[in-house]
Amino acid sequence: MQIYGYARVSTIDQNEDRQLHALQEMGVTSTNIFIDKLSGKDFNRPQYLRLTEKLQAGNLLYIKSIDRLGRSYDEILEQWRMLIKVKKIDIVVLDMPLLDTRVYKDLLGTFISDLVLQVLSFVAQSERENIRTRQAEGITAAKQRGVKFGRPEKPLPPDFTELANKWELKEISTAEVLQICNISRSTFYVRLKKYNESK
Repeated sequence: MQIYGYARVSTIDQNEDRQLHALQEMGVTSTNIFIDKLSGKDFNRPQYLRLTEKLQAGNLLYIKSIDRLGRSYDEILEQWRMLIKVKKIDIVVLDMPLLDTRVYKDLLGTFISDLVLQVLSFVAQSERENIRTRQAEGITAAKQRGVKFGRPEKPLPPDFTELANKWELKEISTAEVLQICNISRSTFYVRLKKYNESK
């Protein structure tokens, strides 16, 4: 029987060590641990897809917690059923002993684990929605405080006003202005519009 582990963090800045330690304690070798550094909003993740290709009937998969599998209610349920019914593997969620398909194979056990899975999947999706709401609220509050998002505007040469006037009088071409200012055509038109509005 091959033993696998799956770990996921939402961004490259987050640390997966806690998950890896838990998986290694269960005897999963580092070559059999698949890690994605992506959002759990869907299952289109390279390492997860590689893992599902490798899994065969009778294999065992460890996951630290259900939200590491994903955060979409419907998709977690769909993937869970695909893994245990189509791939015919066993899954153990370390943070939730009731989600151990090796143990609960009778009708009552299956019913209980399905119920727990649905509750935890719902919680995972709710948390994802709460995170999105908090992010949106944070961005709105930051904008109200005057915080600018995105890349800072590229500084223009001190004589941009003169260049813009010459361009409008057709004394220099667009290509010449772009080269002197070292900006793209779209940036030039955006900055030109701002300049004209400020006049």
